[in-house]
Amino acid sequence: MQTSPPELNTRPGDCRAARAVLTYVADPADPLLGGLLQAVDPCEIVAAIQSGSLPGAVYRQLNPGQQARIGPALAQWRLRLAAIPAGTGLGSPKARDIHLLCPGDPGWPGQLDDLGPARPYALWVRGTVDLRDVCGQSVAVVGSRAATAYGTRMCAEITAGLSASSWVIVSGGAYGIDVTSHRAALACGGRTVAVLACGPDLAYPREHAGLFDDVASHGAVVSEYPPGTPPARQRFLVRDRLIAALARGTLVVEAARRSGTLVTARRASELGRPVMAVPGPVTSATSAGCHLLIRGGEAVLVTDAAEAASYLSSGSAPEDGGQSG
Repeated sequence: MQTSPPELNTRPGDCRAARAVLTYVADPADPLLGGLLQAVDPCEIVAAIQSGSLPGAVYRQLNPGQQARIGPALAQWRLRLAAIPAGTGLGSPKARDIHLLCPGDPGWPGQLDDLGPARPYALWVRGTVDLRDVCGQSVAVVGSRAATAYGTRMCAEITAGLSASSWVIVSGGAYGIDVTSHRAALACGGRTVAVLACGPDLAYPREHAGLFDDVASHGAVVSEYPPGTPPARQRFLVRDRLIAALARGTLVVEAARRSGTLVTARRASELGRPVMAVPGPVTSATSAGCHLLIRGGEAVLVTDAAEAASYLSSGSAPEDGGQSG
């Protein structure tokens, strides 16, 4: 059986193609691979995957736990080589304006380096903007997929105000708050970034295909999963760390007490990013998560775009009276 299409035979020093290979064969944020990438050239790792073993000098640098894991991991990654589509043109521009963005590239957002070993091996980006530039003044707007009329209205109003103040909106392209934030930014001529839990060439949900076309035209559709990768439940939780890391701060508009949105907010807090939450009716289950973040001191309460922008810019909680009377 062929274990590696001809396109995967990376040339010595071809780190871009090697990183592309890693996005196909390894799960994102794998602590073993992330640790290796901090010490070993990606080309060496791909060569080890193809041969089935690390060079002795590299192996001896691993701690006992890593040494126990490396053999099975290399075997698993090697099996996945055969599943990479032939003719993918790894590391080169692709159809529909999809290109590979690697650490060290001019457009690489430096804030992703804050993830340490969990930093993406590379990003697949659909769009023509400079992602570093676009995310330089960005805010993640996230929340419940089952958004209420109140949450949708608050999201649209706050997002529009932030976009008017040149803030780029980062979200996940899902139903509810995500899609409302993307649409509100586009409607007022702003820019937005959608971070997907599938390949950047796929639309999930399917109904958002047109939206993602518009996002790519006025911002970027981003994924650490290569083209053709379908969505899967666990990929959304892994994706959330990218939303938190890409943006300069995170705004939670609506969230249930048990919600993946809270994962994004807490990852942002761990990264030292400002976290904000919009209060809602105490009788609303979709606001319970926001109230939990505020009550626990994990998020600052904001009620409009001016308060959010003030906190993002200064790092200080807004004064009372941010709303006009």
